[in-house]
Amino acid sequence: MRLSRTLVALGLAVLPWVPLARAQSKPPGTATSRPVANPAGRLRCPADMVAVGLVCVDRYEAYVVEVMSGGRTRAHSPYEPVAGLAVRAMNAKGRVPQGYISRDEAELACSAAGKRLCTDDEWLRACKGKGVTSWPYGRERVPGRCNDRGTSSFNLLFGKDGEAPAQSEYTFDHLNDPRLNQSKGTLARSGAHARCKTSDGVFDMVGNLHEWTADPNGTFRGGYYLDVEINGRGCDYRTTAHHDKYHDYSTGFRCCKTPGAKGSAAGAGLTKVKSISPPKPTSKGGKGSAPLAPASKPAKGGATPKAGARAKGAAARR
Repeated sequence: MRLSRTLVALGLAVLPWVPLARAQSKPPGTATSRPVANPAGRLRCPADMVAVGLVCVDRYEAYVVEVMSGGRTRAHSPYEPVAGLAVRAMNAKGRVPQGYISRDEAELACSAAGKRLCTDDEWLRACKGKGVTSWPYGRERVPGRCNDRGTSSFNLLFGKDGEAPAQSEYTFDHLNDPRLNQSKGTLARSGAHARCKTSDGVFDMVGNLHEWTADPNGTFRGGYYLDVEINGRGCDYRTTAHHDKYHDYSTGFRCCKTPGAKGSAAGAGLTKVKSISPPKPTSKGGKGSAPLAPASKPAKGGATPKAGARAKGAAARR
């Protein structure tokens, strides 16, 4: 007490003692605390992106355009793979997002747009929003608010009378059939589910298409139009069973950007993606792996458990 009075007499401030909080570690790819806010709204993002914390995130899932020699562009079908093409990522309301794309292909498409794939932490924070909720719109799932109650076009195309097809039907070519995302009740246009939106204004982060992240080992998040819960609920949905060159009709992406970071200039530094051989119908394990046979019998025309080359988890997917 005497020391305090002496310090005050000398004009020195006396601050109350406050115990320091213990630092706590968390595994990568988790978002359990409230995200860093955009400091005083100073973060400036491109018109097609939203400020989330300290990064910019694509407002919608990405579609791509093919970049020709001289920088010219032409449309690319979102129902066709991009192997052998130089493509650039774009996003806009009302566009059909690109499926049939691998993690490495998505990375190149983002880079060509001066962006990059989102890290797992960035993706989670964007999906969970300011309130850090399990679903983009809140704490509990509301079926149909996002595109999460679709129809299994795979069953309809390759099964008998809408039943689950034989294991031999789950081939790389069949899983990349351009008809799969064109059937009624499958892939939706970006923003079509207007209430599938985060508090920051990012759309379709759960359902519609799986979204690749920057994880070089191959991770996609958010589920797709047939499954948003088997490998985690909503924003926590995570699949790691496929390598970075894998793709099928359900795999899509969106891009992130660090303000001020330099990316590829439009039309510059583009790399054509090489074709890959069909993957072997086995899982490399990890969360989202599954046996090679369907775990249960699906309803006609409905969702089918994952199997064979799908091996992302026993999810209602095909």
